Order: sequence, then C-alpha cells, then structure tokens
Amino acid sequence: MELLRSLIFVPGNRANMLERALGFEADVIMVDLEDSVPPREKVAARQVASEWIPRLRQAGQRVMVRANSLDTGLTPDELQALISPDLYGISVGKTESASDLQEIERLIAPLESSAGVDAGQIKLIPWIESASAIVNVNEMATALERTVGIAFGAEDYTNDMGIQRTDEGQEVYHARCTVAIAARAAGIASLDSPYVAFRNHEGLKADAGTARQMGYTGKFAIHPSQIESINELFSPLPEDVAYARRVMEAWHEAEANGRGSLSLDDKMVDVPVVKRAQNLLALVYEIEHQLSSRGRQ
Repeated sequence: MELLRSLIFVPGNRANMLERALGFEADVIMVDLEDSVPPREKVAARQVASEWIPRLRQAGQRVMVRANSLDTGLTPDELQALISPDLYGISVGKTESASDLQEIERLIAPLESSAGVDAGQIKLIPWIESASAIVNVNEMATALERTVGIAFGAEDYTNDMGIQRTDEGQEVYHARCTVAIAARAAGIASLDSPYVAFRNHEGLKADAGTARQMGYTGKFAIHPSQIESINELFSPLPEDVAYARRVMEAWHEAEANGRGSLSLDDKMVDVPVVKRAQNLLALVYEIEHQLSSRGRQ
C-alpha cells in the first residue's frame, strides 16, 4: 500500500501558492483544477500547473493533479496537458462507477505512451462523493490496477443526498465507513474528506482520530497548518512502535523454540497480533524511507 497520509490541495491557478508548496511536508501535493479554481480560470490553470509540476518534483515532492469530473468535458484536455514523467498521479472528482474509471483509463493509457511514461505509472485516486458511488464503491476500488487509493468527499456526498453537513458527522458515518472498508478489502489507501475549519486544530485532531479509528490511512488538507497534525495522527505512536518491535523479537524467539503463541506483558501474542506488529513496522519503514528520499533531493 502506498504511503499516503497527508495530501494537500493547492489551487492550480495560483503560482504563488504552488511556490509555497515546494517546502510542504505533505506526502502528496495535490494540484487542484477542480473546486478551488474559478470556472473562468480553469483553462489557464492547466498552463500554470504544467509549469509547476516539474519544479515541485525537482524539490522532492510527489505531485498529483485533481482533474475536473468527466461530466464537465474538461478532463481529456487536462490530462493531455499534464501527464508527464514528473506526475505521480491523477485524482478525478465525482466518479460514480467502474465504467467511469474505465473511461479514465482509456484517456490515460495513450497519453502515458506519448509522454514516454511506462504503462500504469500514472496512479489514480477516484473520489467517492455520491449515493451511486457508495453503492458501487467495491467494484470501483478494484476496477483498475493503477488505483492506489479512494477518497471520500463528504461535502458533495451530503449535497447529493440532500442533507445538511454537520460538525458531528453522523449523517456521513455509514458512507465514510463504507469507503474505508472497500479500500481495505482492495488493499489500497483510504483517504478521508478534508476538515474545512482549518483554524480549529483540536477539531481537526478529533475528526482525523475518528477517521483513523474507522480504518482510514490518510486525509486531505486544505491548509498547510493541517499537514503536521495529519502526518502525526496517521503515523504510529512511538510507544506502539516500541511494543511492535518487542512483539517481533519475542515471536522470533518463540518460533525458534517451536511455539505458536507466547505471553508478553501478561497478554497472549498470537498470529493476528504479530501481523499487526509487522504492518505497523512496515509503515514506519515507509515513512522513514520517504523522509530519507526527500532529504536527498
């Protein structure tokens, strides 16, 4: 599973904000051509984005673009303008079915070839933002090999359902859980909707903590001040890392002695506990590897 804890939206028409993103500590810089770009500037935003994607990549950033939804008619030209070896992937808003994703595949595949990019190199994160998408999410999560995660969009989902969005979030609980479960079953990342009250850091921590308990592996940010909290909340705690290492040490010793379970701190340790420790340590490795790679840029 790809390391996708924090993904920050940066308006694709704002060169000054893209310049600031050179130093962001997010796992992904999401250059946005959709909601944060006014309709009259969407075409011009493609040119701005195409100029900044290689600069961001040279600064060690992993860069994606959120394209406009298929029903706008803008998607083909946006992909044509922006697919390049410097681009990690594409995110597309308001996808509703596996057939939508197959249409995106038909658009991306020939552009990879013409851009000199290996087949399947451009990754995909579709947005699950409607009742239809929730119904179809299991098929969507497994429709394409290039899909590395699925994102839940609470604002558009509540709009589609004709219900009010609240701070408590009971109205999105079922849909939010459904997306996380579908992603886990498919072995891909689950990415939670951004927390829009960006000055409320305690609210962000509570919201991200809830998402983490649901099984989400990452969350979108709309302001750079949110990145540190999101990275922290979707990373293992030091005490959990220390415990996982103790579990693995004890397990290896038990295996050497022909035992299939053991006791550690007066608790039984069996295969599920060991697998959890292995997964946690694998995540630690990915985080350390990414930070090391960024430091070498």
